[in-house]
Amino acid sequence: MLPEDIWGQPWFGPWQETGKHIHKAWQQQPETLHACLAAKQTDFMAVPQTMLPSDEAYEAFIYRTHTVPTRNNAHDFFNGLAWLRFPRTKQQLNRLQAQAIQKEGVTAQRGALRDALTLFDENAALLCAPVVLWHAMYAQDWQALFVTHRESWKDAHLTLFGHALLEKLLKPYKGITAHVLCVPVPEEIQAAGDGALDVWLSQQIHANEMERKPFLPLPLLGVPGWWAPNEEVDFYQDPKVFRPQKKQGY
Repeated sequence: MLPEDIWGQPWFGPWQETGKHIHKAWQQQPETLHACLAAKQTDFMAVPQTMLPSDEAYEAFIYRTHTVPTRNNAHDFFNGLAWLRFPRTKQQLNRLQAQAIQKEGVTAQRGALRDALTLFDENAALLCAPVVLWHAMYAQDWQALFVTHRESWKDAHLTLFGHALLEKLLKPYKGITAHVLCVPVPEEIQAAGDGALDVWLSQQIHANEMERKPFLPLPLLGVPGWWAPNEEVDFYQDPKVFRPQKKQGY
């Protein structure tokens, strides 16, 4: 179960409208998260985890049945919210996962494509931001990104997608890092709302591109305005989190 007061955090704010109601229903029915989610879902329905056959891959089952096996925990709560907020993108990710399973089978280690798709599904974020921030993020120049160009974040919008990422933020710590898709969200798409963002994002998810893991690391709690401790002068001096790793410019 989740803490009561999570919705005031900036990273959970965009999930509040639907999430708060489902969380309340889940509190009243602690063993039936799937039913609380299914009441809001249409094309893909949450079902109890026990519906997943022991000899079938999770992603293949979702693709075959249009249902999502769901446990009574925070991880699957946020996964369910992601299916509600970004249904087209979640379906596209699942489609590619199922196709990879059909082609390669299920082995001890995921192939490159399945690994990248899982990483995106669990830990991705999207960014609409001035180009100066993209330059700094590609260079992993954390001082430029978070200090020199701090004011530019007022013109940026960061959208979290990964459900494991959201789960980690229940207990925030400095090292939480998102994998930002290397495709800037167009301003007009960002302004148009979640529906337009979902359609746009689903169109960016292709096997060839995903296999190359087109992501950039972003220490989330360094984002200005997201966490009070990053107002401290020495916050970005921690080499365990803000390591200088130069990459080619954007």
